[in-house]
Amino acid sequence: MKFIKNIGHLFLRIWFYVVMALPLLLFFPVLLVLILKESWYKYFFSCARIWAAIVLYACGFIPKRKNGIFNVSNQSFMFVANHSSMLDVMLMLYTVKNPFVFVGKKELSKIPVFGFFYKNTCILVDRGSVKSRKDVFVQAERKIKLGYSICIFPEGGVPEDETIILDEFKDGAFRLAINHQLSIISLVFPDNKKRFSYSFFSGSIGVTRSFILNEVKTISMILENKVELKTKIRKQILGKLLEV
Repeated sequence: MKFIKNIGHLFLRIWFYVVMALPLLLFFPVLLVLILKESWYKYFFSCARIWAAIVLYACGFIPKRKNGIFNVSNQSFMFVANHSSMLDVMLMLYTVKNPFVFVGKKELSKIPVFGFFYKNTCILVDRGSVKSRKDVFVQAERKIKLGYSICIFPEGGVPEDETIILDEFKDGAFRLAINHQLSIISLVFPDNKKRFSYSFFSGSIGVTRSFILNEVKTISMILENKVELKTKIRKQILGKLLEV
C-alpha cells in the first residue's frame, strides 16, 4: 500500500513540474518580450496570474479564495504569508491582483524554465551574503517607485522541522515596509503543506485555501518599531493558522 502511495506521490510531483514548465515554454517568446522593460512587468504579472491558475487547477489543487481577490489600485503594499510549499507562489499570484515583485532565495533560479523567469523578474537574495541582502533594499526601492508592491515570505524559507507551524520571522519585510511606509497585507495558506510540501513522497489533490487578513498600516512608524511590527504580524498569521 505504501509503495502504491509513493508511486502516486511521484507521479503528482512529476506532473506538477511538467504543468509548471509547459505554459512557460509555449509562451516563451511573449513572456521574454514582457520582461525586457520594467514598466511592462504589469503585463507579465497578469500572465503569471493565469499561469498560476493553470498550475493549480491542472494539478488538482483547487484554490479557494476565502476573502476574494485583493485588488487595491494606485497603492503599493508589502504582502507576506506563511511558507511551506512551492504552491505558496501560485496561490499568492492567484489571490492578489496588485502587481507585486517577489523577494526570494536565489536557489530557485536553478529550476529549469521557471528559474529563467524567476531570476529575471524577482529580487533574488543570497542570505549568506551581506552585500546581497543590502542590494535587496536598493532593488525593492526601485520597484516601489515604479508603483509595484513587494511580496516576501518572512520565515526566509521552509522550516526543516515539519512539526513547526510557523517559523520565526526575519526582519527584511518589516524594515522595507517601515522605510517606505507600506501597509502590510498578510495572507494565510493553511493547506499547501499537506497538498505539496517539500518532502518528496507526500502530497494530495484537493482544496487549498487562501485567507487575506486585516491591513496593518506603518504610517508614522520608525525602525525602532520593527520588532513590535514583526511580532504583531507573526501573531496575526499564526492565530489564523491555528484557527482554521
